[in-house]
Amino acid sequence: MRVAFMGTPDFSVPVLAALIDAGHRVCCVYSQPPRPAGRGQQERPSPVHAFAASRGIPVRVPKTLRDADAQTAFAALEADVGVVAAYGLILPKAVLDAPRFGCLNVHASLLPRWRGAAPIQRAILAGDAQSGVTIMQMDAGLDTGAMLLWDSVPITASTDATALHDALSVMGSHLIVDALDRLEKGGLAATAQPDDGVTYAAKLAKDEGRLDWTRPAVELERAVRAFTPWPGAWFERGGERFKVLAATVADGSGAPGTVLDDVLTVACGSDALRLLKIQRSGRAALDADAFLRGYPLAKGARIFEPCPATN
Repeated sequence: MRVAFMGTPDFSVPVLAALIDAGHRVCCVYSQPPRPAGRGQQERPSPVHAFAASRGIPVRVPKTLRDADAQTAFAALEADVGVVAAYGLILPKAVLDAPRFGCLNVHASLLPRWRGAAPIQRAILAGDAQSGVTIMQMDAGLDTGAMLLWDSVPITASTDATALHDALSVMGSHLIVDALDRLEKGGLAATAQPDDGVTYAAKLAKDEGRLDWTRPAVELERAVRAFTPWPGAWFERGGERFKVLAATVADGSGAPGTVLDDVLTVACGSDALRLLKIQRSGRAALDADAFLRGYPLAKGARIFEPCPATN
């Protein structure tokens, strides 16, 4: 099929690669414009942009698709189908309707749960037992279109956002190839999303990573897994920021933010959180025992600093 692909981050690259490897003709790739990155803040193309360019596929990086010229240019591609995977721009109706079979979205959740921008992280934060990918026929709503194909994967006690991201990216790449094969043959049925079970996965905010020790330990442990690699789970002590890269729920009680023992177990609103891997600003990540040798935190030490909003 003649495919117009639209995607931006690392998640989207295996999806694009699978379409190419399956023999579909990717006539053009749309991606977010290059952004400043790194210490020098030099403009850097998105992962999808870089991959498409390496395969010799034309890349377009419009700031919006709402103007008539952009919509006319998209329609001129005469694509059979548009495939969208974490693109980041709203598609107007003129764009959605331009391809012969419309636009299909590779969405990283089991719809209608976790419509929106951050379904992977929100699923882990909520303690969901599973996640998955839904191939959806796009409409004008926010992830409200009919479901075409889907598959699931368990979320275990050790699943973090990086692992789930990678698993769903691979899953999505297989599902979209299957979807296009069925679409070509006329055997792809659409199922309307149910009204029950709708949730929204709001975009992540940088300050969400701050660990609030007054919350239950089980919620903080999920936050550590959900916020890897960004924005990271962290706390501040003495004006310095410490990133928590791994943790586990432990028995214990005390004033929230108090160190309870010599293995870095910290009291929370209920139960306690044992910090397993910590990283100081500008330094290497360390296991708890190595961290404590360089930054002693004895039993009874406090690592609680109220969030600014609660001062």
